[in-house]
Amino acid sequence: MEPAGLGTGAEGIQPAGTETGTGTEGKQPARMGTETMEPAGLGTGTEGTELTGTEGIQPAGMGTEGIGQAGMGAEAAEPAGLEPAGLRTAGTGTEGIESAGKGTEGIELAGLELAGLGIAEMEPAGLEPAEMEPAREAEEPPGSPALPAEAPQGGPPAAALSGEGALPGRERERERGRRGAGAPGSAGRAARGRARRAPGRRSGTESARRPGVTVDSSKAKTSLEALKISLRQLRWKEFPFGRRLPCDIYWHGVSFHDSNIFSGQVNKFPGMTETVRKITLSRAMRTMRDLFPLEYNFYPRSWILPEELPLFVAEVRTMKDSNPSWKPTFIVKPDGGCQGDGIYLIKDPSDIRLTGSIQSRPAVVQEYICKPLLVDKLKFDIRLYVLLKSLEPLEIYIAKDGLSRFCTEPYQEPTLKNLHQVFMHLTNYSLNIHSGNFIHSASANTGSKRTFSSILCRLSSRGADVKKLWSDIISLVIKTIIALTPELKVYYQSDIPAGKPGPTCFQILGFDILLMKDLKPVLLEVNANPSMRIEHEQELSPGVFENVPSPVDEKVKVAVIRDTLRLVDPQKKKRKDTQCQSPEQAPGGSEEPPDAAPSPEAALPSLCLKQVFPKYARHFSYLRLVDRVAALFIRFLGVKGTTKLGPTGFRTFIRNCKLSNSNFSMAAVDILYIDITRRWNSMGIDHKESGSPGMCLQAFVEAFFCLAQKKYKALPLHKQVLSLLELCECRLAALHGKRLVWGCGLAQPRGALRAAGTAPGPGPARPHGPPVLRLQKSSHQLRALMCRDRTGS
Repeated sequence: MEPAGLGTGAEGIQPAGTETGTGTEGKQPARMGTETMEPAGLGTGTEGTELTGTEGIQPAGMGTEGIGQAGMGAEAAEPAGLEPAGLRTAGTGTEGIESAGKGTEGIELAGLELAGLGIAEMEPAGLEPAEMEPAREAEEPPGSPALPAEAPQGGPPAAALSGEGALPGRERERERGRRGAGAPGSAGRAARGRARRAPGRRSGTESARRPGVTVDSSKAKTSLEALKISLRQLRWKEFPFGRRLPCDIYWHGVSFHDSNIFSGQVNKFPGMTETVRKITLSRAMRTMRDLFPLEYNFYPRSWILPEELPLFVAEVRTMKDSNPSWKPTFIVKPDGGCQGDGIYLIKDPSDIRLTGSIQSRPAVVQEYICKPLLVDKLKFDIRLYVLLKSLEPLEIYIAKDGLSRFCTEPYQEPTLKNLHQVFMHLTNYSLNIHSGNFIHSASANTGSKRTFSSILCRLSSRGADVKKLWSDIISLVIKTIIALTPELKVYYQSDIPAGKPGPTCFQILGFDILLMKDLKPVLLEVNANPSMRIEHEQELSPGVFENVPSPVDEKVKVAVIRDTLRLVDPQKKKRKDTQCQSPEQAPGGSEEPPDAAPSPEAALPSLCLKQVFPKYARHFSYLRLVDRVAALFIRFLGVKGTTKLGPTGFRTFIRNCKLSNSNFSMAAVDILYIDITRRWNSMGIDHKESGSPGMCLQAFVEAFFCLAQKKYKALPLHKQVLSLLELCECRLAALHGKRLVWGCGLAQPRGALRAAGTAPGPGPARPHGPPVLRLQKSSHQLRALMCRDRTGS
């Protein structure tokens, strides 16, 4: 039985590691020969195949025509429409499939506009109307089981999984083998031969069994169960213990680093963990706020400890003096902390814990949001899943549903008496699960962890503007990713330099967002490794625990992982090309063969991930100034695999961009480099090459801002930086074009011909003037050289 309103499909509650529809996972009874009955295509337990209805059940060693009466093929053994209405393959899920009137289907964000930006055609999390879903989804009741293996009406009996009742079928096949092949046991080989000789008939059933995408899950860690369910739904091949041959996708639980991967795709970006750490994130957001104060007001004001402790104390004192009624609360978060570890609240900067712990453990102190939105008198935050599919070009997807994680004690504004009550102020799941008031959710809209779509439905019923809320969240996510990508690109080129064999990357990020009373979203932090566990521990008796499936987690997380895999599917383009060609190759016209099996993709619900960038790039591209500064930084690094710029590279940057003059000599350039680099290296932040000399990206950005302020004093900062960027890019482009022409020998001055002893040919005299460049190579060679130069060779 499943709680009403759960909305999950058959895959919603499933023991870890079990195969849907069969418990044997390809195992055969001992001492049985080749005639032991086995579901066709079941394969080994690692292949992620499943038993759907009576499809593909046949004697082992028999082809597609092995079941049925004499002269009947595989299509005769399974009548059309065998699957009853309302049932479908177990494991396909019902994410986004809810009854009309339940959830938030009525809140469709078609025509949604981002505030002041005019962005249209956005959709909320899981908010598609029920009537817009395909019939296969609308007809399926929640929790429908897999279709069992049974005899179809009016047809031959299907082979049971245990082999019972299959003897008459085997005797008929032996008899046919004696008559046709002349040897007992050759019926299966004859059937396989007929299948090979009939490509039209084979294309349907065999294409579904053909080995698909391979996934190495040996390092998946806590996301393994959700990944296994996703792979079974996609019918992809899993390698849980790794594989000697290259795989298409490598799914890592924590880090990207793996020196043995030279191809395929990895679900982690190098350097992502360092990029989203609290101190690095705060610095990136501060840089963007300096450039665009109004665009980046969704991140709480932050100070980095211990280096900014005096500044923090001074600013708080100044604000209190200007407004005596202001009684702030601050939250201290250790830089490397996770799951709420080490977080605490303070009312005054002179708190003794600041001076004691931060010397050995750097942290970020932020202004605490004292007036959050409450549901059932409880504070909560939102965990949204964001897919960063590509860095260049930038591709961002947002999941249409997420998790709402609740505190377990009624909220009160912080006072000196309740500052230490973590179950009231901190929404971290790993903390609140230890509270006696924690309620494990049995449905999407109750308990201490609920779906975000259930919160949207509740807000909409109260008259809240859910469309504007979603648009603000989308803007927050895009702007945050734009702030993080410069640092991420530096790490990426360090681990996978241009021209070096390596995998491509994608990553699922967890955005923790808090809603204020006026529904304004506030970014709390970004998680590089959000938890993808779909079960929780339950204490059966003192000291005895067991893992219990969590329906809410499974509903959201399995859909995110499955649809991420669908988006990065390396064989998608190949399959599309095949589908485009198949109508022409099919006999008798443009229709597919009658026995063609539907692809696994056709049985899945619509994607829960919606693209927001580059779909709305034109509204946010003006914010990517630091991205362009990072491109200059990477260009002058000089040595592949490094993340710091040396003094020679910085001087080369100044010379090539012609930024030095009588007022700013090269000696002043060296002083600027030394001062900024020494200060950033003394901060002692734990990141890659932290102890090596040189200028990191953030130090280069500060130096670039200083140069822009010196050159364009009358403009605001973002226009100063933009003007200097355009100047540098223009001068570097001119220098690049000159090097392309002269360095490749494509042209030379006309006077060089005479200097070489070549007499001018007959013809009219030409006017004197500056030397004219004459191309010495054909246009085809010129294009080839320019293309080669662009690729970096």
